[in-house]
Amino acid sequence: EMFDATLKDRELSFQSAPGTTMFLHWLVGMVYVFYFASFILLLREVLRPGVLWFLRNLNDPDFNPVQEMIHLPIYRHLRRFILSVIVFGSIVLLMLWLPIRIIKYLLPNFLPYNVMLYSDAPVSELSLELLLLQVVLPALLEQGHTRQWLKGLVRAWTVTAGYLLDLHSYLLGDQEENENNANQQPNNQHARNNNAIPVVGEGLHAAHQAILQQGGPVGFQPYRRPLKFPLRIFLLIVFMCITLLIASLICLTLPVFAGRWLMSFWTGTAKIHELYTAACGLYVCWLTIRAVTVLVAWMPQGRRVIFQKVKEWSLMIMKTLIVAILLAGVVPLLLGLLFELVIVAPLRVPLDQTPLFYPWQDWALGVLHAKIIAAITLMGPQWWLKTVIEQVYANGIRNIDLHFIIRKLAAPVISVLLLSLCVPYIIASGVVPLLGVTAEMQNLVQRRIYPFLLMVVVLMGILSFQVRQFKRLYEHIKNDKYLVGQRLVNYERKSGKPGTSTTPPQSSQE
Repeated sequence: EMFDATLKDRELSFQSAPGTTMFLHWLVGMVYVFYFASFILLLREVLRPGVLWFLRNLNDPDFNPVQEMIHLPIYRHLRRFILSVIVFGSIVLLMLWLPIRIIKYLLPNFLPYNVMLYSDAPVSELSLELLLLQVVLPALLEQGHTRQWLKGLVRAWTVTAGYLLDLHSYLLGDQEENENNANQQPNNQHARNNNAIPVVGEGLHAAHQAILQQGGPVGFQPYRRPLKFPLRIFLLIVFMCITLLIASLICLTLPVFAGRWLMSFWTGTAKIHELYTAACGLYVCWLTIRAVTVLVAWMPQGRRVIFQKVKEWSLMIMKTLIVAILLAGVVPLLLGLLFELVIVAPLRVPLDQTPLFYPWQDWALGVLHAKIIAAITLMGPQWWLKTVIEQVYANGIRNIDLHFIIRKLAAPVISVLLLSLCVPYIIASGVVPLLGVTAEMQNLVQRRIYPFLLMVVVLMGILSFQVRQFKRLYEHIKNDKYLVGQRLVNYERKSGKPGTSTTPPQSSQE
């Protein structure tokens, strides 16, 4: 109902393109599981150790999923699989199915989302969806303040629920209370004895945690057990479900509302892909919250400090825009166009047809390629590009060095990409016609020169690598067979003659 699709439509789409349909559903499921696991890791930073005893800790150094997969019996894996399906399915029903029902009842004209994929459209919506999932959301969620906001909201909700239901000790532990009320410890102990049963690191929760840790650290912190504890836990779960429902309603409606309202100034009443409206509304909401928090932090410092901060931030934003145009605009566009000429066009377009290039789609794919290349570069050996990228990451946005980025990163990369695009085109369109070849041969050279030169460059790289390896092997064999010994000799200058130096004795070598 969110996309105005029925099971019959899903069946028809699966029959027409089973591979694409399976991949899209798998991708959505993987993104959901990834962000769910990220949220659980954030919860572990806030809650008392031992509250989430029924969920595995992915940051535990003793957690070895491959070893458990081999050693544990099949029924244990089936039990965990069924438990995971129940947990994930319940969250999907709570945060997707029920909010959609409520939205359709309260806002009948809001749904469905417009996500129709047109095959004849000049822009591939699938590439933009991948761009949103791989670039926009990680860039938004990986920001430190965004994670701190979410962590602060979770902590505020936990403190509120803990004090309302008298579960503060169960959710957050007694460390804060012991630090704040160290002088009143006998009174608190007497109240605990009259109120409830003290709980130590024993019981079902701790035993289960110890079994999961397989003899490692228990990670269980004692807590105070209040009266009517099961009823309070049930009310806590109900409160949590209501909070998740309200949060889901806000996330499903507010960004799309804001994005549709902003897009209406440019497109009027025309329907737009909800990918654009959701991304636009999400960033507008994020920028609004960020601006409000910054102004609230600056207000006590006075008007003069605020003007100085605005001036500094304006200069930083201008530098960031210049860097973004170069590194997030020009470089991905050139990279996507080069990928289109080298890989996509020779494979998809026959020689008797003319390839069409869409700059927006090439840019979207170029962003993904640039992200992959940057990740591979950072994981690879040390060379000039890795050193420059690490330096740019270390400086950050606040200490951005525009001259360094343009001189060391943007200019060399753009020069290499422009040469890769222009040199083959000059050869195919300027040099080859002077040789007097036929029109068919000119077309063949123009269409195949990019992959041909790529094969030549790759072959030359492999050959140079093999030549270096053979030289190292040759030196190793020569030294192993003929080298008798080496002797380290101190290098000393002659006294009274600072301008000359003695020649160190040669190593005894045969």
